[in-house]
Amino acid sequence: MNIAEFDFDLPEELIAQHAVNPRDHSKLLVLNKEKKEIEHKRFYNIIDYLKKDDVLVINRTKVIPARLYGRKDTGTVLECFLLKRYDLYTWEVLLKPAKRLKIGQKIVFSENMLEAELIEIKSDGNRVLKFNYKGNFEEILDKLGEMPLPPYITEKLEDKDRYQTVYAKEGESVAAPTAGLHFTEELLEKIKEKGIIIAEVFLDVGLGTFRPVQTENIHEHIMHSEKYWVPKETAEIVNNAKRKGNRVIAVGTTSVRTLESSVNEKGELIENESETSIFIYGDYKFKIVDAIITNFHLPKSTLIMLISAFGGKEFVFSAYEEAVREKYRFYSFGDSMFIY
Repeated sequence: MNIAEFDFDLPEELIAQHAVNPRDHSKLLVLNKEKKEIEHKRFYNIIDYLKKDDVLVINRTKVIPARLYGRKDTGTVLECFLLKRYDLYTWEVLLKPAKRLKIGQKIVFSENMLEAELIEIKSDGNRVLKFNYKGNFEEILDKLGEMPLPPYITEKLEDKDRYQTVYAKEGESVAAPTAGLHFTEELLEKIKEKGIIIAEVFLDVGLGTFRPVQTENIHEHIMHSEKYWVPKETAEIVNNAKRKGNRVIAVGTTSVRTLESSVNEKGELIENESETSIFIYGDYKFKIVDAIITNFHLPKSTLIMLISAFGGKEFVFSAYEEAVREKYRFYSFGDSMFIY
């Protein structure tokens, strides 16, 4: 398969720069795979498409304020983007500008609060920093860090919580699981009252989620790796639903990738804590997921490939064309889609 097959024209004005308020008033494009029907709704209408005993799987990861600004001893300002924690004090990061930085270089983010030393330069250009701090690193990040908005969002984020799901619990994501941004606490309560079971997974979303596919032939693309956890209770809930013929609905591509990464030979979901680099495209056979709630994705991205594999490429792309015509808002702060 060629990368050009997953390209489409998107007017720049349709890239959402801010979130809709209230969260659940975003538009919802509903795709019925079997009937090849498309409906236009609002996100709060999602409850009408959920049935009693469905299992709704949410990614409860938390986004950290991963963008920091520090200074070299010369006074040069550096941007530091946290990518991956190795241990309590050590992180893999992106540094800008980084060319002249040598091993042993000290960076001060805040006097007496947070400093770091460059201890490794990786082959892909990323750096490894050893931080020095007193107290709680998460609290320090909350004071000094900025939310890591994607590069296509150019407006300043007024409220940090808008790039966080209402059910975020724990984790170290550097991007939000954006399909979950549409849920309000009230909507989740109504969903529970209808008899839908909500189950949790955790996948720490990495910067690779924004990285375009660089190869012409998509089979040659090397997927980024992300840390995930499927709790025992979730595995039991999902397997029970599958046995009874009830649907498992994944909220977002991160939930899809987590569920599909943690399946045994019998096709059962298993409790697991690991890393996944699963790349879902083409004629992939889904083992767990029966329906997906998702946002609108970038052209040529692995995410539009995943959605095309689930909904059928031709049908999904016709829906995207309709979404563009109807001026749906795209990407992280954009509108949503339900495919079943």
